[in-house]
Amino acid sequence: MDHSFLFLPHAVLHTQNGRVAIVMGGARGMGYETARHLASLGMHVVIAGNSEEEGLQAVKKIHEEGSEGKVEFLFLGLCSLKSVRQFVHRFKARALTLHIPVNNACIMLVSEGKTEDSFELHFGLNYLGHFLLTNLLLDKLKRSGRHDACSRVVTMSSATHYVGILNMEDLHGRSCYSELGAYSQSKLSVVLFTYHLQEKLTAGGFPVTSKAVDPVMVDTDLYNKLCIPAPAAKKPVAKMLFRIPAEGASTAILAATASQLEGVGGCYFYNGERTESADITYDHNVRAERWKQSCALVVLRNTSAMESTLQHLISSNISPPPQRQF
Repeated sequence: MDHSFLFLPHAVLHTQNGRVAIVMGGARGMGYETARHLASLGMHVVIAGNSEEEGLQAVKKIHEEGSEGKVEFLFLGLCSLKSVRQFVHRFKARALTLHIPVNNACIMLVSEGKTEDSFELHFGLNYLGHFLLTNLLLDKLKRSGRHDACSRVVTMSSATHYVGILNMEDLHGRSCYSELGAYSQSKLSVVLFTYHLQEKLTAGGFPVTSKAVDPVMVDTDLYNKLCIPAPAAKKPVAKMLFRIPAEGASTAILAATASQLEGVGGCYFYNGERTESADITYDHNVRAERWKQSCALVVLRNTSAMESTLQHLISSNISPPPQRQF
């Protein structure tokens, strides 16, 4: 397959035969483009999503393209922690390895609402669902990675994280709900999670890296609430300002597969380049507090000992937090 779609001429993408990826929200938009191109590189791709019909259609379409890799669908509802755990159970029962989870599924600028577990929708789906899923899959990732071919966690963030405000006392925005505020906080939490996860992995010496990526503005269903005078104006506006989904997916594919990024983690990628994220994301204490809080919210146990070890290593300058080096 021609990989010129990536619009990243500096990227070196080798075949990925034998590697396994899960693409959350892989049935449409950027998720679909990510899934089909990972499959074209020879990966075994599991499309995870909450619509079996859309998922099976995506699998069929990728197979019809003559993709070199195997593609299948598994149900996953990120708005339910129970569904996340059920997905992990089903995936592990398949006795597959796992090298690359792409945390792509997302909602944006939706009206105030709650997940099945009573979390604010943006915070619950964009962040907590992926947080729990990644943690429950870490054992697979650690066993599958090698120090010359690391497993890679790729999580979608957004430039809105720069204006995100963390309110540890009001995670759900109940005192003053804002759609943009809820979305930007969820994407800021993603970057904090990405960096703190890398600290933990580095401290343990595990062959796994964690990266956050910003796809830039992409013409997908997420922008159906674009504030313009008439819905009919969306298409020309999108054509002028937005990227197509294949272009938006390119940075995630780069982070997941590019040879020059082997062993690189704890960083933020924008438009295919490593970029400095918001100042607050470099504060270890803030990252650690959000991690601890998230573990409690999703009832993720057995983390106290790991956190204590990480704190000791960092205080001893054995495993420093991510630095702003580009």
